[in-house]
Amino acid sequence: MDEKSLYERNEKRRDGSLTPRQAAFLAAHRRSRRMVAFLRVFLLLLFLALWELCSDLDVIDAFFFSSPSRVALEFITLLEEKSLLTHIGITLYETLLSFLLVFLISMICATILWYSARLSEILEPYLVVLNSLPKSALAPLLIVWLGTGMNTIIVAGMSVALFGAIISLYTGFRQVDEEKIRLIYTLGGSRRDSLFKVVLPGSIPIILSTMKVNIGLALVGVIIGEFLAARRGLGYLIIYGSQVFQLDMVITSILILCAIAMGLYQVIQVAEKYYRRRV
Repeated sequence: MDEKSLYERNEKRRDGSLTPRQAAFLAAHRRSRRMVAFLRVFLLLLFLALWELCSDLDVIDAFFFSSPSRVALEFITLLEEKSLLTHIGITLYETLLSFLLVFLISMICATILWYSARLSEILEPYLVVLNSLPKSALAPLLIVWLGTGMNTIIVAGMSVALFGAIISLYTGFRQVDEEKIRLIYTLGGSRRDSLFKVVLPGSIPIILSTMKVNIGLALVGVIIGEFLAARRGLGYLIIYGSQVFQLDMVITSILILCAIAMGLYQVIQVAEKYYRRRV
């Protein structure tokens, strides 16, 4: 290829136009994304159709397994009673508050552990044990210590995610490039400078990944707390529905929880995509 051809090719790239190969790649990527979205919706609709069909044909007992139509009717009934939105709001509030407290406390603790290698060596076994402890075993103690109420539920939500978040963030902090930290020290910077200029910016992907996990764990912990110490919330609806054999209410509440979990996850996902575009 002569110099003139190379010059024209570079000029086309400078003006923002795409080469045929780039255009073909982007078109294939869009088709792949559309296919994935279509298959997701298709599988959901197929599952709902099979569920409804099996219920109508008495393949499964609709009293125990419900059906999409019964769930929709139960959802409308709960909305007309003006109680469903209150239960959803309470669960959302408890989950978000637990999640924010977990994020703040885990960031502070992970930073302290990164600052002090001696302290991290001392506390690491305890963090592993506390993270491995079944959190449902703590629920009766939380009720005795804090009583039945929102405080117990929020602490239960925090207990599920907190120790794992501390371990994940601390591990992420330690995996930051040591050469960059040495460069900060060489230029006369302090450990505080290395934290704010290297460690935290370099750990943002780990922080976002940990947040995506924690938002679901906080919801799980809140539901466990509502099972034992609540008079409002979706966890309370599930327990109440099972006690009075209103299984349509139970399944409706579970499906709403699935929708909430997906929505909260997507919020963190959007924040992660925004960060990647900025980078």
